[in-house]
Amino acid sequence: MSTIIEMRGISKSFGPVAALSNVDFRLEPGSIHALMGENGAGKSTLMKILAGVLRPTSGEILLAGKPLSLSSPRDGLDAGISVVFQEQSLLANLTVAENMFLGREPRTRWGGIDYPTMRAKTREALAQLDLDFDPDRQVAELGIAERQFLEIAHGIHANARVMILDEPTAALNAADVDVLNRNIRRLASEGCAIVYVSHRLEEIFELCDTVTVLKDGALVGTRPVSEMNTASLIAMMVGRELSDMFPPRADETGAPMLGIEDMVLQPGAAALNLTVNAGEIVALAGLEGQGQSAIARALVGLHVPVSGHIHLKGQTVPLPLPRESGLLKMHAAGLGFVPEDRKEEGLLLNLSVAQNIALGRFAGVPAVAPASGTRAVVQRMMDAMNIKAAGPRARVGSLSGGNQQKVLFGRALAAEMDVLVIEEPTRGVDVGAKAEIYGLLRDFTAAGGAVLVLSREALELIGLADRIYVIHDNAIAGEIAATEATEHKLLDMALSGGKAENA
Repeated sequence: MSTIIEMRGISKSFGPVAALSNVDFRLEPGSIHALMGENGAGKSTLMKILAGVLRPTSGEILLAGKPLSLSSPRDGLDAGISVVFQEQSLLANLTVAENMFLGREPRTRWGGIDYPTMRAKTREALAQLDLDFDPDRQVAELGIAERQFLEIAHGIHANARVMILDEPTAALNAADVDVLNRNIRRLASEGCAIVYVSHRLEEIFELCDTVTVLKDGALVGTRPVSEMNTASLIAMMVGRELSDMFPPRADETGAPMLGIEDMVLQPGAAALNLTVNAGEIVALAGLEGQGQSAIARALVGLHVPVSGHIHLKGQTVPLPLPRESGLLKMHAAGLGFVPEDRKEEGLLLNLSVAQNIALGRFAGVPAVAPASGTRAVVQRMMDAMNIKAAGPRARVGSLSGGNQQKVLFGRALAAEMDVLVIEEPTRGVDVGAKAEIYGLLRDFTAAGGAVLVLSREALELIGLADRIYVIHDNAIAGEIAATEATEHKLLDMALSGGKAENA
C-alpha cells in the first residue's frame, strides 16, 4: 500500500523544552491510525505540525512521496489535511453555516456571499452525521457535544485526503459515538487516511487498524492493533502495567453532606431527591440531555430549576440560585464546581498554572487577603496531579489538554471544599492520569469530603462511584449500588426509566 503522508525525523522545541525528538510517522490511505500516549507526550504537537499550525524545528514531511512545506493551516487544508482539534475552534458569535464555510464562503456571480447555497450545503454536511441543526442557529446556543459534531462535520465536508481527529468522542454519548464511527469507517473505505487521537482504549480496538505510541516526545513504536491487547498497549504508553485503574471504595460513609430535595428541573418534570454522604462518591448517569448536567449546574446557579432546596452540611438553601452569584455563594459555603468545558468555563488560558490553581483559594475573598501558603499549595497540587509544565509560571494555554484538565481539578482540590460537583472528571486525560485523578478523588472522600460526579463513560462511573443515580427525562429513574451496576443495567434504566431490578 502506498504511503500518503510520511513525517521523517520530526523535532520541535519551545525554547529549552523539547516537545518532540526525531519522530517518524507514516499514514496509509484507507487506514484508521491511532496516535496514543500520555498527556504531554507530544501527540498534539505532532498533529499541529502536520496541519500547518506549527513548524518543526527539524525534520521533513512528504505528501505522496514529494516534499511538503506547511507554513499555515491554510497550507494544510490546501494539501488536503483537515483537523478537528480537542480544543474547539468554532466562533461562538457566528452561525452554524458561517462556521462551516469560514474562509471559503460560496459566492454569487456578483461577488457577495451565497447564503442560500451555504445553508443548503451545511444541511447536507450535517445530514451525513444524522444532525438537523438550523444553519442559521448561533454556535453560542449549541451544547458542547453539538459543537464537537459541528467541528467533525466541518472536517468531513472539506473532502480531505487526511483527517486528524483529536479526542473526537470526548463530548459524545454512546449513540453519537456510533454515528461518528460509522462515518469514520465510510471515509476510510473511500481512501481517506484517518489519524485518531484518543485516550479511550475500547475505541482504539474497535475502530483502528494501526497504533503509534509517543512518550515524552519520542517514538515508542508503531504496531498493528491486531497484535495488541489492553495490557500491552497501556504498558507501551506508560512504561508499566496498570494493575487497577480504580482505588478501593469506601468501607463506610458518614453523615449527609449534600442533599437535593424536591428539585423540579423543568415545568412538568417530576421532583427529584438525592443525597451524597461524607466519604462517598455518587454518580449521575443517563443518556445525553436527560438532565444530569442540569442537576449539577442547578447547584451553583448555572441552571434555573422550577423549585427545590439544597441541603449543604445542615444548611438549607432555596432554589433557584441567582445566576450572577450562585457559584460564589456555594463556593463560600464549601461546594466546589468543576465544569466540563475547561476552555470556555473553567480556565483562564492566558494566566499561569499557579494563578489558575490559586483562584479557587481566593474566590470571594477580599483582594487584600494575605496569600499565605499559596506557593506551597500550588506546588503540592502540581506534584500530586503530576502536571507537566515548565513550572508554576507556565501559561495554562501552552499546556496539553489533559494537563489543562489536571490544573482545573487541582484548583478545586486546592480550594479545600467539603463537597465537589464534577462534570467529566477525566475528559481528554490519559490512562495513567485517570488513575491519578481517581486516587485523588478517593483521598478527598477518605478525608471526609463528598463528591457528586457525572460522566459519559459508564465504565468510569461503575468503577469510581459508590452509588449511581440514573437520570431519565429530568427525573431519577432509579438508584443502584455501583458494585451491582453493569453497562446493560444502566442503559436499560436510562432508556426506559425502569428500575435496575428489571434489567
